[in-house]
Amino acid sequence: MMKQFLGLSLVLLSANYVHAQFAPQVGNVGTTAIHMDSSVWVNWANNCSLQRGWQNIADTTLGKAIVGDDSYVPGKAGNGVVSLGDGGFATVTFEHPIVNGAGYDFAVFENGFIDQTLAPGTAFLELAFVEVSSDGENFVRFKATSLTDTLQQTGAFKGMFANNINNLAGKYLGQYGTPFDLEELKDEPNLDVNNITHVRIVDVVGSIQNTFASRDAQGNKINDPWPTPFASSGFDLDAVGVIHQNMNLSLSEKMNSTRVTIFPNPVAENQDIHVSFQQTAATHLLVYDMLGNSINTHNTRTADGMMIQLPKAGIYHLLLANGEETISKRITVR
Repeated sequence: MMKQFLGLSLVLLSANYVHAQFAPQVGNVGTTAIHMDSSVWVNWANNCSLQRGWQNIADTTLGKAIVGDDSYVPGKAGNGVVSLGDGGFATVTFEHPIVNGAGYDFAVFENGFIDQTLAPGTAFLELAFVEVSSDGENFVRFKATSLTDTLQQTGAFKGMFANNINNLAGKYLGQYGTPFDLEELKDEPNLDVNNITHVRIVDVVGSIQNTFASRDAQGNKINDPWPTPFASSGFDLDAVGVIHQNMNLSLSEKMNSTRVTIFPNPVAENQDIHVSFQQTAATHLLVYDMLGNSINTHNTRTADGMMIQLPKAGIYHLLLANGEETISKRITVR
C-alpha cells in the first residue's frame, strides 16, 4: 500500500512538473522578472485612475479595499502600493505612447513576497489581468494562463508557483516587474501596438467558486489567495515601467505647446468650465472620476476649445486626445 502511495505521489509530482511550463520565480534560471533598478526602463506611468473592488466579493458588507490611492502608482516602483480589491482595476497613462519593440515592452509591479510560513518554492502572489488600449476606450487583454490546481482553494496566506502562471501581473516578487510583449497583440482589431496610451490592470478574483471565479484565456479558473477580507484586499499595484516608447509623440509636450488651459479650476458644481486649446489640438474629450468611471458631460464647442459642466463635487481626470497624443488634466469640483 505504501509503495502504491509513493508511486502515485511521484506520478502527481511529475504531472505538476510537466504542466509547470512557464518562467519561474525570481532567482531561478529562465525567470523573466526585471528588477526596478534595471537599465531597461525608459519611463514610468505618470497618471492613474482607480475603480476599487470589494474586500470580499462574497461579503460586500465589509466594503471596498482602501489601502493606498492613485498617487502611489505614478513614477518608479517602490513608492508604495494601491490595493484594487476583488475585481477592482486601475488605468494608467504615460508621457509617451508605449510601442512594440524587440522583446518585452512594459512591465507591471506588485509586492509579492516569500516567508517561512509558505511551502518551499512558493511565494505569496496576487494576480491581475493586463489590458492595453491605443484610444482609452477599446481595451485588449493579454491571453493569460493559470495551471494552478483548482481542486482546493488557495487560502489567504498560501503560496503559489510562478511557473504555473503566464501573462498575469503579480507572478513575481516585490521590486520585480512582470513583463508583457505587445507583439502578442499585433493582429488585434481596434488596437495600434505602436501607440499604446493606456494600460489597465484588473484584479483576479482568485475564488474557485463558479459564482465569483475569474478565468484565464482557456476558461480555467484562476486560483490565487482568496478570500483576503482586508483593507489591502486584492492586487497591490506598485508601478508600470516602460521599456519601449515613441519619443516622437509626447503626451504632454505637444499638448502643452498648444497652451491647454482649464478655467476655472477648482470649480463649483454645474459651473461652466472652459477648456481652451487650438482647434486642431484635440478632437476627443473624455472625463473620468477617481474610480475610473467615464462621466457624461454637457459639452459645447467654443471658438478656442470646449465648455463643459460637471454636476457633482469630486476630483476628475480630463483626457484630451487627437488620435496621436493624449494629455491628462485634473479638475476639482467643490
